[in-house]
Amino acid sequence: MLSSAESLLAGLVAKGLRRERPDREELLAVLGTADEQIMDVLAAAFQVRRRYFGRRVKLNYLVNLKSGLCPEDCGYCSQRLGSTSEVLKYSWLSAADAATAAAAGVRSGAKRVCLVASGRGPSDRDISRVAGVIDAIKQESPDVEICACLGLLKEGQAAKLRSAGVDAYNHNLNTAGERYEEICTTHTYADRVGTVEQARGSGLSACSGLIAGMGETDADLVDVVLGLRELDPDSVPVNFLMPFEGTPLAGTWQLTPQRCLRILAMVRFAFPDSEVRLAGGREIHLRSQQPLALYVANSIFLGDYLTSEGQPGQGDLDMIADAGFEVEGAEQETLPEHRRSQVRLRRRGAGTDVAANA
Repeated sequence: MLSSAESLLAGLVAKGLRRERPDREELLAVLGTADEQIMDVLAAAFQVRRRYFGRRVKLNYLVNLKSGLCPEDCGYCSQRLGSTSEVLKYSWLSAADAATAAAAGVRSGAKRVCLVASGRGPSDRDISRVAGVIDAIKQESPDVEICACLGLLKEGQAAKLRSAGVDAYNHNLNTAGERYEEICTTHTYADRVGTVEQARGSGLSACSGLIAGMGETDADLVDVVLGLRELDPDSVPVNFLMPFEGTPLAGTWQLTPQRCLRILAMVRFAFPDSEVRLAGGREIHLRSQQPLALYVANSIFLGDYLTSEGQPGQGDLDMIADAGFEVEGAEQETLPEHRRSQVRLRRRGAGTDVAANA
């Protein structure tokens, strides 16, 4: 007879292979598994990961276009209002400098460059700056994917970014809606949801994830995942809190490698066919267990992050190879066909002779 954990995991694998959504209690149960069951959890999650992504690992590279001095008060962020973290602070990089930084990541195998800028959200002038950066990057790396992460978007800005050559937009929900004001008071959870919806509505690939380790409960983690699931992002970054000195969450160390792996597995079961990205904080929380996370996540950031140093890029490449995985090539599609074919150009209704689908 199967144990309760074996039955849970078998059911989750079956649902994942059918692209069926697990329920809240199942996701909570994954987080409640014991440390001695972690290899069983990873083996189950790997069956789902392998079905849609094989043994490929997508590499993403961050370029911080504008660092520090943000007017928002997100408690986890070293760039926040009132932060005394001694992070780099500078205004907008020139297009040439940004392109040089991006080229370093592309040479190491990055398929996507993520252009990030601190602040509440971009002005139209800022979007023009980003367009110039994209032009400079594309001159050297025409096939690289571009993801922008510029904060809260105003009406019409997502469409402008798409016209400028942006492929995806990142805006994380970070934590559950009911506790969002515990980590930020200068904007709301609804503001974040609205920005992700704007991005998707303008044809950008939605990238939205969470931060674990901020004092949340298992229920909070599942709630933010369920909130993300309503937005159906193509990419889900899973960050682990980096408790910078000079921020309200300094000294918050609540994660073990085993808990990080359970969180990743829970996200994979919730998003069987979405890109699950092993993101910030992996080096300091997973430590020697990082290779095990590749059995769940099919995407990582290469090298450094926005304001902290990551594992050397060659170390990332060695880790992938040593674990028996392969770097996803520029010519390979990340998402399975059924997700890539979801966006269909309208050929009916207004402006056509074909009846609307109302």
